[in-house]
Amino acid sequence: MSDKQNYGPRSRELKRNFYGRLKGHNLKPHQAAWLDEDLPQLSPGPITFEDNPDRTLLDLQARFDGRPIWLEVGFGAGEHMHHMAGLNPDVAFIGCEPYLNGVAMLLGKLRRDPRPNVSVHAGDARDLFDVLPDGCVDKAFLLYPDPWPKSRHHRRRFVTPEHLGPLHRVMKPMTEFRVATDIPDYVRQTMEEVPRAGFEWQGERPEDWREHWSDWVSTRYEQKALREGRTPHYMTFKRN
Repeated sequence: MSDKQNYGPRSRELKRNFYGRLKGHNLKPHQAAWLDEDLPQLSPGPITFEDNPDRTLLDLQARFDGRPIWLEVGFGAGEHMHHMAGLNPDVAFIGCEPYLNGVAMLLGKLRRDPRPNVSVHAGDARDLFDVLPDGCVDKAFLLYPDPWPKSRHHRRRFVTPEHLGPLHRVMKPMTEFRVATDIPDYVRQTMEEVPRAGFEWQGERPEDWREHWSDWVSTRYEQKALREGRTPHYMTFKRN
């Protein structure tokens, strides 16, 4: 699989580049089996071009029985989503993660401690946005996204119009969007771009982003940041 391949929104043309890792070290045999056996049943619906060439919108009412939908973009190894799904069993969670090793780690957690309210899109969040109806998401999370530290790569970050515009479309008015990062320049770009996309920061002063949320669980990415001396920032926005 190429690391620069994906289908454009509601289009038959290959025109959307994907930057980042799709797979790391070789999966263990049991992890590969989880991907084959468990992942198809966890899909929120037909998302890929092969399964949904016309990019028909998902019937979330049928899939989730009218429950509130919370979306996590780039769930990493799934610690946060697994934790939140346990705290909120009446909420339907959709997690996006293109990195197969991380998806396999979440599937392992779900085998050990099932969360029937979790669904998984193992791919690019932009493809999911293409098939989500307007105003269907009740809360969204972007936690320790890939920082793309080089200046010429900042356009690849999630906090750009290409991603934030579709996110704004699929979220209900006045719903919450949480962002966590340990990269100061990612904080800068978040505070510039997210309000421009139609979200209002819920803090009053910079110190407000130092305190994590009351239902927060620290992830492996945060623990790595703390070991390496970086400061986590927790930003809360509301979709206007």
